[in-house]
Amino acid sequence: MNKFKRSGQFSVYLVECSDHTFYAGYTNDLEKRLKEHNDGPRGARYTRYKRPVKLVWSKVYKYFRSAFLEEKRIKRLTRAQKERLISGG
Repeated sequence: MNKFKRSGQFSVYLVECSDHTFYAGYTNDLEKRLKEHNDGPRGARYTRYKRPVKLVWSKVYKYFRSAFLEEKRIKRLTRAQKERLISGG
């Protein structure tokens, strides 16, 4: 039985899809998650038909809750706000 970790290292990330839309998510294994988005059936439904996706931004958090809340905040941003986040602005 795998117990979900609540602390450790969690990455919040933005990928750009082949149709130039953005998808935000969080994970405790960024490399594996990106592979799932691009190759496997476990990728997000949103990205499944918009492959390939490429990582355009990520940030690491120590706690699950921090990463979860940041992902929710990013999902509410406009495209222009996401572009500013990506560019570091």
